[in-house]
Amino acid sequence: MIDLTYTEKKDTRSGFGDGLTELGRTNPNVVALCADLIGSLKMDQFIKENPDRFFQIGIAEANMMGIAAGLTIGGKIPFTGTFAEFSTARVYDQIRQSIAYSDKNVKIAASHAGLTLGEDGATHQTLEDIGLMKMLPGMVVINPCDYNQTKAATIAAAEYEGPVYLRFGRPAVPVFTPADQKFEIGKGILMNEGTDVTIVATGHLVWESLIAAAELEKEGISCEVINIHTIKPLDEEIIINSVKKTGKIVTAEEHNILGGLGESVARVLAQKCPTPQAFVAVNDTFGESATPAELMKKYGIDSTAVIEKVKSLLK
Repeated sequence: MIDLTYTEKKDTRSGFGDGLTELGRTNPNVVALCADLIGSLKMDQFIKENPDRFFQIGIAEANMMGIAAGLTIGGKIPFTGTFAEFSTARVYDQIRQSIAYSDKNVKIAASHAGLTLGEDGATHQTLEDIGLMKMLPGMVVINPCDYNQTKAATIAAAEYEGPVYLRFGRPAVPVFTPADQKFEIGKGILMNEGTDVTIVATGHLVWESLIAAAELEKEGISCEVINIHTIKPLDEEIIINSVKKTGKIVTAEEHNILGGLGESVARVLAQKCPTPQAFVAVNDTFGESATPAELMKKYGIDSTAVIEKVKSLLK
């Protein structure tokens, strides 16, 4: 079990910023574009070190996607940066036609995803972005869990040839994965071994699931926790091997119950290993303005919700 008493916290968007800065020093083809949110995306240091490799597009996200697609033709590896809501729904046509359909090597860096954007409210809290992006043929969808994993995922995205959607958040969250981890796109990570139930989580819900597993262990319930940082391509093998052992599964995500990780897992299980499944996700609704903790509690995506779903499934 991960040491849950370790309390260092960093925001995952800083992991992206530091990963981008490292790429600026090691890969001369990496360039960055931003839609007037440099500070929010933590791009400052990259720009300071590489002013000639940065493009401030302004509040013109559709143009940013088109410019990024064009830059790949000259061999550049562009990272676009804005909030997740503006990285997906606002520019879906441009992503579909100019990036996904055209198979352009663009990395879409999407910050402030999910409910934990908090006080900015429902118009900015995208809860459908994973579904939108995973439906695009050829699009890789990554949702890392902490600062270290986001930094590693950013570097891995640059090394991957093809379009990538990289989703991360606003608040400071516990840092609990190794700083020297090798990020493998499409490979889930076993965080905790268990025998009674499998918990498959992504993003901020990995930490919440580990807390839940520790509490459930005190009651004699053994939970296997798997970190699915890549939702597409999905690591089917690690999920199937786990449910063959436990016979039950809970999926946990900071996303709408429709279209996210849970549905991807359900498809795999239905086809290859039918298994009772419970879902921890936002139940087909928009969010509202409040603190991240308040929203996670109200909409049922915190550790308490994971515990309740596990217990209901075991009954």
